[in-house]
Amino acid sequence: MEYLKRQKIYFPYYLVYIEGKMIFDGLHPIIPPGAQILSVNGIESIKLMQSFYRYFPVDGHSNSYKLSSSVEKIFEWRYFMEYGLSEEFVVTYTAPGSEHNKTIVLQAVSYEKQQENFKNRYSAPVSELLEYKRQPAYSFEMIKPDAGLLNLRWFGFATSKDDPEFKKYVHFIDSVFTALDQRKTPNLIIDVRNNPGGSDPTFEQPVMYLSDHTFKENLSAHIIYDPKSIPFEKYFYGFSIKKPVDSLTLSNAMEFIDEYFEDFEDGKSLQNKRFNPTYYPKSPAYKGKVYLLVNENTASAASHFASLMKAYARNLTIVGVETVGGYYIHNGHIGLVYQLPNSELKTKFSVVHVVHDAPVKNDQPEGSGVIPDYEVWPKLNDFLQHKDTQMEYVIKLIEEMTKSH
Repeated sequence: MEYLKRQKIYFPYYLVYIEGKMIFDGLHPIIPPGAQILSVNGIESIKLMQSFYRYFPVDGHSNSYKLSSSVEKIFEWRYFMEYGLSEEFVVTYTAPGSEHNKTIVLQAVSYEKQQENFKNRYSAPVSELLEYKRQPAYSFEMIKPDAGLLNLRWFGFATSKDDPEFKKYVHFIDSVFTALDQRKTPNLIIDVRNNPGGSDPTFEQPVMYLSDHTFKENLSAHIIYDPKSIPFEKYFYGFSIKKPVDSLTLSNAMEFIDEYFEDFEDGKSLQNKRFNPTYYPKSPAYKGKVYLLVNENTASAASHFASLMKAYARNLTIVGVETVGGYYIHNGHIGLVYQLPNSELKTKFSVVHVVHDAPVKNDQPEGSGVIPDYEVWPKLNDFLQHKDTQMEYVIKLIEEMTKSH
């Protein structure tokens, strides 16, 4: 990949999925932001999108993640994996408000240049606020006199409850709910859009202030191999794609995995119960209205957080798009990396099957992600005006609720 990154083979600009279409999100002297991309190198946009669905697995049968990813996550490497290398891209598009098609040839660029264009994309003033790599892992602000905003961008900043970063986070969460209680703030927005997940027990912490119920991280969790060994060890690379595992790391990891799971029996090893504690409601309990923002990129631990919220939080309204992670189950916790012997391609598999502590709900069919109360996708007009469609929707809900009372 490092060799390929130096080659001029990359599509130069960022595209976004809006209203079912491929939309141009670059700054270009000819193609305007918001232009609909009709085809690339002669392949119609809908066929192009459909050809990439298989690259984006989900927990169950949710389509939301596949839809947006088939536009927004294809040009880093998936495009040339599917269609081969290109020195140029013939793009047919329609400008916003126009009915006339235009065609232009864009020269391929290096990966570095592509990423530079990504940082300078048209939507950056709004979209980069949701980037976990560019924003604090968590933050809080009062966005209105009657509404606070708790941003939870990433749950991977701490590895365990003994991590100093976890202790700082617990103090932060407590300070937020203490402030909300003291101010008697009637509305709280929690934003986990684009949160890729992270580690237990970070995501359970806010739920304890929002629920009257005890809960667990899961009802059950298991692997389907003996924890005293590595399956397909001949091809095992490690726990990270970036570097092979060394003997000391492997020894420590195997010791932890053996402790984390019970003995292999009847085709599976169950999680040791002491790694699945009960969580209890905390004070000061927040009794105001809670609005949870989710989208198709809310994944792993963040989707698990959304599942717990839907299961147990008081006065909750969920706005956005169905999450990629499941409401009832997901595969996660531990990832094993394998390397193919000839191509040396590496793939990471999450090997623990996790059944959530999530009661059956009529609007949550089996195999779905966390389904919002109000499905709200980004709108093109808002994109052009640098507005956050989903956040604007929540603020409007709060205003309407306030007026009705």
